[in-house]
Amino acid sequence: MVSLTQKTSRIRRRKQTTNGKVNKRVRRASGTPVFPVHVEAAAPAPAAK
Repeated sequence: MVSLTQKTSRIRRRKQTTNGKVNKRVRRASGTPVFPVHVEAAAPAPAAK
């Protein structure tokens, strides 16, 4: 007979993995976040001599 602690730890681990899969799927579906490619405040790099 398996101890109750062992059972609960297995159940918790299983639930964590399934929740992680759902979260990953949601993040993937949302796509890439919108962010500025060229920030106007950024100064151009100095020319190499």
